[in-house]
Amino acid sequence: MKNRELRLMLAGLFMCAAMPALAQEKPQDEKKLDSAAVELDRDAGQPEGGRTVAEKLKTEFKVDDARVQGLRDQKLGYGEISIALSLAQGLPGGITDANVQKVMALRQGPPVMGWGNVAKELGQKLGPATAKTRKVSAEARKKLKAEKMKMERTRAEKGEKREKADRPERPERPERPETGGKGGRH
Repeated sequence: MKNRELRLMLAGLFMCAAMPALAQEKPQDEKKLDSAAVELDRDAGQPEGGRTVAEKLKTEFKVDDARVQGLRDQKLGYGEISIALSLAQGLPGGITDANVQKVMALRQGPPVMGWGNVAKELGQKLGPATAKTRKVSAEARKKLKAEKMKMERTRAEKGEKREKADRPERPERPERPETGGKGGRH
């Protein structure tokens, strides 16, 4: 009997120790959202990418420069801005100062919440935010690619060669002394 109680007690302790580790694991939908946000930030990191992504955010969410810049001033990446605007858009009244502040207050805490918990607190799902973030990223990437192609076409029309990195010149080989035949020394 005592052996059984000891086993149950040890199993209970093990479960208590394992619960925090299990609680730290992000749900699949939050991982997808984080991936979409990172992808959008990567697009923004390209030459002219920040401007292009900001334009796509303004178009998608029907906001002005001040709204996007205000969120950038809060040290948010473009992916996080897309998520915050998407969640605010799902609230009654849409994207208003109050709704954006509500989303950001939940996100920044205290306690600091992940996007999944923020969405849950607001009674929303992460799927629409993920879809919007991916859409903004795809449109930005498409526009950046088109701009790059246009630049290359313009260069080709002007007859400019594509810039290549300068290669250092090879040093000349030192002259070898003549040996005067096969294998022999003189």
